[in-house]
Amino acid sequence: MDLVNHLSDRLLFAVPKKGRLQQSCLDLLKGSDIQFHRHSRLDIALCINFPIALIFLPAADIPVFVGEGRVDLGITGHDQVRESRTTEVEQILDLGFGKCKLQVQVPEKGDIQDPKDLVGRNIVTSFVSLTREYFEKLEVEAGGEERRGATKIKYVGGSVEAACALGVADGIVDLVESGETMKAAGLKPIATLIETSAVLIKSKHPSHPELIDRICSRIRGVITAQKYVLCTYNIPRSMLTYVVQITPGKRAPTVTQLMDQGAEDWAAVSVMVEKSKIAMVMDQLEEVGATDILVMNLSNSRSS
Repeated sequence: MDLVNHLSDRLLFAVPKKGRLQQSCLDLLKGSDIQFHRHSRLDIALCINFPIALIFLPAADIPVFVGEGRVDLGITGHDQVRESRTTEVEQILDLGFGKCKLQVQVPEKGDIQDPKDLVGRNIVTSFVSLTREYFEKLEVEAGGEERRGATKIKYVGGSVEAACALGVADGIVDLVESGETMKAAGLKPIATLIETSAVLIKSKHPSHPELIDRICSRIRGVITAQKYVLCTYNIPRSMLTYVVQITPGKRAPTVTQLMDQGAEDWAAVSVMVEKSKIAMVMDQLEEVGATDILVMNLSNSRSS
């Protein structure tokens, strides 16, 4: 009863209790200064500095609890949102981690080369709704409406990649990150249903809209800081138009006048650059005459 009372006036925030997204979610909460202590074997943690209760749930269940229950916010995979078929959640932000593909995989040494070859055969998956939707289209293409439902789709909660080798399936549909697990199981991809990553979702009927806006702003700031670095450099003013094309920034670069005597024809530029592109950008800046090129990591950010 005490726990129910504790939760009644708090924003409920669902995060994965295990799996590929969990550690990145915990790092994101830490970066957003959402402070909590989770007792071992408990799936509810009360935040210290916000009226928030973190609910640790299987990623597949989170869209349902957010869309149909009292949970206000959640982090799960875009694939799980699509699979749930719920219409009562809103995807606020692609968090950029947990990227993978939902693929059709078949035995590498078998005779199946095209997804159409699996029509009417056995498919094993944890994503029954998405798989059924995909194969219904192939069934209609292959033989009209009378073939709809001909493919046998079976649900397995784990070890989907073993289904072909163990004689349960002719093909599988499963999430693939690097593909190493599938290769080890003797499988190869023949089609991709969707590409997915972790997303922040909210209920379409939230109970704490102002607090949701604050938390979303913090999370967005952490994601931005992880994606960008701050680059500063000096450049002759005659080259400004050109270097702005090299470093357009997240919105626009900041250009200021150098105050050193004799440097009237020079400007200082501060700009945000994607981490993945910074080495190439520095090379290009150096080639066109930029000097004092400095790069600084960001720990957090805010943008309106």
